[in-house]
Amino acid sequence: MFILPIRFLWRKNSSFAISRHYRRFDVYEEAEANKAAGKYDNASIDEQIDFYRNEGLTHYSPAKLPITSDVPEGCVIIREHVPISNLFTCLWFNEVDRFTARDQISFSTVRDKIRAKVGWMPQMFLDCERRNFVVQAYHRELLEQMIASGRNTPPIAVEPSRKIRPGSSRRAPPSKKPVVRRKKEKKSSSRRRAAKPVTWAMDAG
Repeated sequence: MFILPIRFLWRKNSSFAISRHYRRFDVYEEAEANKAAGKYDNASIDEQIDFYRNEGLTHYSPAKLPITSDVPEGCVIIREHVPISNLFTCLWFNEVDRFTARDQISFSTVRDKIRAKVGWMPQMFLDCERRNFVVQAYHRELLEQMIASGRNTPPIAVEPSRKIRPGSSRRAPPSKKPVVRRKKEKKSSSRRRAAKPVTWAMDAG
């Protein structure tokens, strides 16, 4: 069944909706996961986290409800083009440009700053709801969870390698040499045309 994405705006009369991360809810945990996976320079991530900590960033806990998560799954954003959502995306991009490209780290800080000023915040829906209308390659850790729970994993297309494996008796096809066409040389004709006789006209004197 196809789910109309705009329903996530109608659900709570929101102008911005994004799904929660399927596993992590805490920015500090997300930062450590990014460092472990080598997704960005570790020193830059530490600098960003230290800055947000001084700005008041805390670990996620149920005390933050109605906020359900501090970490989004940012592959899809559903938004209404109005000033407040434009402002949020602009400030969010500024953080990405200022620190690291890992937008999941800066999301909650921008959200909390705007919420403290005007009482607005984006709507966050479940990741399983996102997967009902978004086709995305699965993360390795999510595949491992699905295998451990006995769920069917999605088929992964693997491009066949054209390289020959070591020890294989199969030989590589010989490389074809480019065909060079030679121009035909014009044969010189052995026949020579006879010279036309020259006649001299003389006036009778």
